[in-house]
Amino acid sequence: MFRKFLMSVGFILLMAPGLKACPICGCGPGNLYMGLLPDFKYHFIGLRYHYTRYHTQLISDPSQFSTNYYNSIELWGGLRVSKKFQLLAFVPYYENKQMDDDGTSRTHGLGDITVMGQYMVFQSSKLIGTRKRLNQQFWLGGGVKLPTGPFNADMLDSNTTVADINAQIGTGSVDFILNGMYALSIRNFGLNLSANYKINTTNGDNYKFGNKFTGNLIVFYNKNAGRNIITPNIGLGYESVAINSLHNKDVRFTGSQIMTGIVGLELNFGKIGVGMNGQIPIAQNFAEGQTKMEFNGMMHVTFQL
Repeated sequence: MFRKFLMSVGFILLMAPGLKACPICGCGPGNLYMGLLPDFKYHFIGLRYHYTRYHTQLISDPSQFSTNYYNSIELWGGLRVSKKFQLLAFVPYYENKQMDDDGTSRTHGLGDITVMGQYMVFQSSKLIGTRKRLNQQFWLGGGVKLPTGPFNADMLDSNTTVADINAQIGTGSVDFILNGMYALSIRNFGLNLSANYKINTTNGDNYKFGNKFTGNLIVFYNKNAGRNIITPNIGLGYESVAINSLHNKDVRFTGSQIMTGIVGLELNFGKIGVGMNGQIPIAQNFAEGQTKMEFNGMMHVTFQL
């Protein structure tokens, strides 16, 4: 009776009398992860696989528990319209499993599609000393998340629970995203700082998922191996989600904060990029400590066109 995709959110409780299954959820639909974009100067397309595992156990009744496995395969791509403007698109497909005190349940289907545009505000390159070159880029952008995934929860039914809402593949709402990225490199070392803010709207069932801020700070090293480039990276991730609402009233046990440690590796073979990373929680607050994110991981293969 829970549901989650990509980087971590703590969401809802709609308590109905007589519930036997654990009523607190780990997360909700409609998330977006940016991460390190491939270092391609032109167009690209690829597939990304996301995996997240949550565990929930009620403090008031430890017999009510849930372990949730959230999987998605995402088609993503970038179109370099000009030297300073890039279009990005993300098309996710979810395959999720929940094991709880009532048994095992699964949900799957096409999720909410996101389309974004990014503009390069500035780019600079200059020598420091005799052999070191300092490169910088700063991008700003925004986009829209479309309600292409199903949201079929009956909000007029008093028996509808948090489980029903978080089992939904989509949010049922048109949402907006603001994004910024800054990259700095000196010779083979580099730093990538990214942030995005997702503004959610109320869907047709008068339910609104909380707005979300996500930020990542990643340090990397480019190691040349012949014509190939190996890029190990390490960093920190932070996410803060506001409280959800139903008919403009706050929903208890929603809203969350989490900080994660990130370790990853990117491999560039000419026009092919392969990468992976894992995120381990450092500090988190979901559902007053009753839900814990245990692991979050991502793998991708990307092709320059």
